[in-house]
Amino acid sequence: MIKRILPLIVILVMATLGWLIYSNPPEVHRGKPPQPARINVDTQTIAAAPYRVMIESYGRIRPRTQSTLQPQVSGEVVWLAADFRAGGFFEKGEELIRLDSRDYAAEVAQAEASVISARQQLAEEQARADQAAADWERLGNSGQAPALVLRKPQLASARASLASTEAVLAKARLNLERTRIRAPYAGRVLEKSVDLGQVVSSNTTLAEIYAVDYLEVRLPLQSRDLGFVDLPEEYRFDQTGGTQPRVELISDLVQREVWSGRIVQTEGAIDATSRQLHVLAQLDDPYGEKAVDRVPLKVGQYVSARIEGREIPDAIVIPNRAIYQGSYVYRVENGVLQRQPIRIDWQNETEALIGEGLEPGDELVLTSLGQVISGTPVKIRGAAKPESEQRSEGPAVQGQRRAAGEQP
Repeated sequence: MIKRILPLIVILVMATLGWLIYSNPPEVHRGKPPQPARINVDTQTIAAAPYRVMIESYGRIRPRTQSTLQPQVSGEVVWLAADFRAGGFFEKGEELIRLDSRDYAAEVAQAEASVISARQQLAEEQARADQAAADWERLGNSGQAPALVLRKPQLASARASLASTEAVLAKARLNLERTRIRAPYAGRVLEKSVDLGQVVSSNTTLAEIYAVDYLEVRLPLQSRDLGFVDLPEEYRFDQTGGTQPRVELISDLVQREVWSGRIVQTEGAIDATSRQLHVLAQLDDPYGEKAVDRVPLKVGQYVSARIEGREIPDAIVIPNRAIYQGSYVYRVENGVLQRQPIRIDWQNETEALIGEGLEPGDELVLTSLGQVISGTPVKIRGAAKPESEQRSEGPAVQGQRRAAGEQP
């Protein structure tokens, strides 16, 4: 009997408990929904300011004037200047090489003797001509004496003979002078090709030399840079006196050194290989006062260059790390992210000049975000939280943040 009644009692108790739970549900605390997690970001407030465009390029040092030194006469090298070696300096007119001059000195002596003889012959012929004119008058002849009687052809021949011998003497003296080979300008020896005892002729290369008054660097410019620099052009020189932008040449041969120069020439055609326009930078007096306590520039050395461009009066410039895919940035507006398309007018390796898309006062996001969407809530690092968020956290949470040293 009890076994039959027990299951009914259990069912009755379970039904009673179910009814009680259904009729008296537990109270649920219905507060404000939890705030979504915010991303911490660093920002930069956009401000317009004057900005000087500096165009970066590179090139190789080369001399403005480079020459192959060759003799104008043949002979044996009998003397060399002490500084006539690779890297040696010399002044304009300084004697660099001396050839054996004995043969040329003998030719000068022979030419001088010929000149003396020709002068003697001319003097004798002049005396005969004068005597012929006197005889013509003494004999009482009337009228003008014939040229042959006055020995005018013989006199002209004597004068021509003297002129010829004088020319031979001048050439002999010139050849003798050319045995002393002198520097055509102040410069430096790039490569030496002869030594003592060597017999040279007029087609022998003695050395490669270059002038040290200027050094040049041929610099390529990209098309995007041409609108931001005033280049020297021939027609501008005719009208306004020309523009010669300053340029900094940076050498890292031994240590970082900066040399100041000018852009003095713009080439008239685009390079067919690189499709770039080249300009010529000139560095004045590179081995004078500018080189004191510095490592001199070397011909053939590669240098980087920074060309002074135009100044933009109200420019908006941002770091490249804030730009995504070269076309948009993120900014913060009312605590959320906003994706903002931009137009880049000019850009270098670190920063970009913005033409459209940003205005002064915008909060530009500098933190790398990856793939996020507009409307994502963010918190600017170092900025105070809105009062609504502080109230939702409650006093206990705010106390914990103050204890941890966080900005509430």
